[in-house]
Amino acid sequence: MKNTFRITIILYLSFFGIMEVVAQDSNEREFKNASTKLLIPALNELVDSALVYNGMINYRKLEIDSKESNLKSKRQYWTRNFGIQGDTRYGTFNNLSSISGDNATVNLASNTQQLNYNVGLYLKIPVFDVINRKSQIKQAKSELEQAKSLAKSQESELTELVIRYYEDLKLKQNLLELRASNLGNARVNMEMVEKEFKNGLIAISEYVRISDMTSRIASEFEEAKSEFLVSKKLLENITGLEIY
Repeated sequence: MKNTFRITIILYLSFFGIMEVVAQDSNEREFKNASTKLLIPALNELVDSALVYNGMINYRKLEIDSKESNLKSKRQYWTRNFGIQGDTRYGTFNNLSSISGDNATVNLASNTQQLNYNVGLYLKIPVFDVINRKSQIKQAKSELEQAKSLAKSQESELTELVIRYYEDLKLKQNLLELRASNLGNARVNMEMVEKEFKNGLIAISEYVRISDMTSRIASEFEEAKSEFLVSKKLLENITGLEIY
């Protein structure tokens, strides 16, 4: 009787030891078929890539460049009132000269072909420009600061979004691993229940209960896999990086 009991215990332990190994192998196969463990880049790398890749951020940078150029133009606007002016003329010129002498004046007239030129500096001071220069520069500065402030705000929003997607992907990956492990265990358990049911060791109600539970776990796994893939695509889309 004791020998029979010992043999039963040994067979029982051996059986469940084998089933545990089978369950582990099943879990590994299930997860490998579902997805590969991702090598997610560091968060700072994802943020930097998103800031470079994002079209709106690049638009804001170009807008800042435009506002800086406008401010520079406003500051140099006064120089248009200062400059050098010159002209040249070539042709036939009539020259008239008078010579005064003792009780007489002699007028001399001549025609000559020659080149005449004039060069000079000019400075204009329009009252309107003087009055409005300070106001125009102040307005250009305000527009530049507005552009910088808006760009910084959008960079902060994008950074926050990348952080959320990054943490969500890590969570979805961990959940998928958990669901894969649960599904592997459930399928191994279902195989055992099917054998016991065929041998008449359990009732059909128990078989149906275990079958429904296995189906539910499989459904949860598929949902976790779908959420994981969506989270991965969202992070790739916002950062411009492919995650493997």
